[in-house]
Amino acid sequence: MSRTLRLGVNIDHVATVRNARGGSNPDPLRAAMLAIEAGADGITAHLREDRRHITDRDIEKLMAGIDRPLNFEMAATDEMLAIALRHKPHAACLVPEKRTEVTTEGGLDVIGNAGSLARPIGELGAAGIRVSLFIDPEPAQLDAAKALDAPVVELHTGAYCDAETPETRAHELERIVRAAAHAEAIGLECHAGHGLSYASVGPVAAIPTIVELNIGHFLIGEAIFVGLTNAIARMRAAMNAARR
Repeated sequence: MSRTLRLGVNIDHVATVRNARGGSNPDPLRAAMLAIEAGADGITAHLREDRRHITDRDIEKLMAGIDRPLNFEMAATDEMLAIALRHKPHAACLVPEKRTEVTTEGGLDVIGNAGSLARPIGELGAAGIRVSLFIDPEPAQLDAAKALDAPVVELHTGAYCDAETPETRAHELERIVRAAAHAEAIGLECHAGHGLSYASVGPVAAIPTIVELNIGHFLIGEAIFVGLTNAIARMRAAMNAARR
C-alpha cells in the first residue's frame, strides 16, 4: 500500500486579493481554517521580502490560529531567518526570490549557493524547524541538499505543469519521477509543488516516493467559482484516486 500523501494548501493569494484593495478581507487565516476543515494537512504561506501578499501580521495570526503545521516559505536572508526563528513554525521552505518575478520561477541553485545556505539550514534545524529546499528535479541539486543536511526537498513542478506538448510533459514528469526516487535513495523526504491543477496533479500524486504536495494559486482561483471547501475537497479526492 502506498504511503499517505499529504496536502499543503498555500493561502498566499487570498492575501493578494485582500491587498488589492486594502483592509482585512478576505482573511488568510479564515481561508487556512476552511482549508483544514476541507482536508488540508498543513498550510503554506510565503512571506516575501516586499510583502506583496502575506504580511508579518498574517504569520502571527496563522501561528496562533491554526492547529495544523505551518510551512513558512522564505528567502534565505538574515531578515527572514530572524522571523522564522522568532515564530518557530513547523517547517521552513527556502525558496529563491526575485523582486521582479510574478511567481517563483525555478528552484534554488543549491550547488552554487551552498555557502550562503549552510547557515540558515543549520540554525533553522537547531531550532527544531523542519527545513526544506525548493529545487528543480535534478539529482545533483538533491545531492547538494543532502550534503548540507537539509532533511526535505520540494521538487519544482512548474516545467511539467507548463509543458506545451505531450512529449515535453512526459519528459518533465520523468525528471520528477527520477528525482523523487533519488531523494528517497539518499535519505531525503520528498515533496513537490508549483502550478499543479486538477488536470496535472494525478501523475505527480501517483509517484510513491513523494509524500507531500503544496498547492495554492489554482485552488484559490477555483474557489472563486466553487468555493474553497469544494475546490480543496476535489483536489484531495484527485490525489487519493491517483495514489490508489
